[in-house]
Amino acid sequence: MPEGERGSEKSSPKNWFTVREAADYLGVSQPTIFRWMKDGLISFYKIGGSTRFSKEGLDALVEKNTGQKEAEAVQGKCAACGHHILVDGRLQTTGLVYFRPVDSRFWSLREPMVPTRAKVCASCGYIQIHADTTKLGKVSQKAATIQEEPGE
Repeated sequence: MPEGERGSEKSSPKNWFTVREAADYLGVSQPTIFRWMKDGLISFYKIGGSTRFSKEGLDALVEKNTGQKEAEAVQGKCAACGHHILVDGRLQTTGLVYFRPVDSRFWSLREPMVPTRAKVCASCGYIQIHADTTKLGKVSQKAATIQEEPGE
């Protein structure tokens, strides 16, 4: 493909990537891209004899795993506006607000209800609800698995 056409391809609204461009975008090698294609881990399009990737498809491949320190830092700021002054409180109903995981451990003597706490942003009024992750790990099989991974 002539260089002039290649430049117009990058500015197209669909943001198509070649194998080389996809590898550069994701920071992996071209053989890794081909392996992911073979394993069905990455979506791709065949246009004539060419293989192309959409930006959305490449972005969907990226998975973020949040560490404990980052999770704690996020709890200290508003999810809506980023303001750092959050007022602690509790949502009031006819009782306390609890979270019950769907995948509660089957044989457990613990009540699967996880206490929650709330924080409201002093700037925009956004209310954030946080669960007790220690209790959640004790009553939920999935949460226990996630909590064990960082220590491996």
